[in-house]
Amino acid sequence: MIILHFQLYIVILRYKIMGLTKSEIFTDEQNQLSALLKAIAHPARIAILQRIIISNTCICGDLVGELGLAQATISQHLKELKLAGIIQGTIEGVSVCYCINPKTWKLLEEQLGGFLASYKGETTCC
Repeated sequence: MIILHFQLYIVILRYKIMGLTKSEIFTDEQNQLSALLKAIAHPARIAILQRIIISNTCICGDLVGELGLAQATISQHLKELKLAGIIQGTIEGVSVCYCINPKTWKLLEEQLGGFLASYKGETTCC
């Protein structure tokens, strides 16, 4: 299911360059990391993720009061995070409760950690 979300998200991000899509010239790992980072690259989404992490449980509708954003705005950000597979939602009554998707979070942690760790320190090139 997570792979399907990534593939769908990557398809949405494709652009044509001389008959070849940008995503086809990069590795699957590069495309996945890019899609995940794009999904979290907004201060409201970072705040949403922080609230979910701090609560250490699923969040059901508490975000509007906590973040001071409109319900429609929060819903759009939740949609982007869910589409990328970073969060998952379950319906409870009339609310949707969201929590971190542990598999995707682990993948993000591994890929971003590996990318950041690939820099080996100061160089003398500049």
